[in-house]
Amino acid sequence: MKLLVILICCLTLAACANKTFKDQFEDEKTWVERATQLPPYPDTSNLLEFDAGGAITGNQYLIDPASINVVEDGVIRFSLVVKSSSGALNISYEGIRCATTERKLYALGRNDKTWAEPRVSEWEKLTYVRQFYAQRELAKNIFCPNRQIVRNSEDAIRALKAGFHSSMPR
Repeated sequence: MKLLVILICCLTLAACANKTFKDQFEDEKTWVERATQLPPYPDTSNLLEFDAGGAITGNQYLIDPASINVVEDGVIRFSLVVKSSSGALNISYEGIRCATTERKLYALGRNDKTWAEPRVSEWEKLTYVRQFYAQRELAKNIFCPNRQIVRNSEDAIRALKAGFHSSMPR
């Protein structure tokens, strides 16, 4: 009887040590972010406006379509322009990682139409920062429908013009 109990305990421990079915066939690959090249400074005459979904700020939210870059690393990069009701512009070059719903700031626009490196450039969850109205809307309904990145920049531009991606129920 003791031998049977010991045998059952050993088999239970051995079963716990085995890899799960998924692990036997799919090793999780470490995500690697691709190097980022800054686009030309946005031309304010070609910007596409979008609704920031619940942002009650009086600001206008715009994307430079020429800056949209969809890359194999699962990140869509773009120039975001926020225009205040007084006409002041805040310009940034950002990326959204659709699989994790994160955002990264790559550069800030200056008045002399050049890019400046931000003090902090790390991936941040969109759900944790209240001010990311525009980025959350882009991730949820335009650039990352169902947490899947759009196919290419043309697909992203079509979604921006429509106000939502065609795969999203309306």
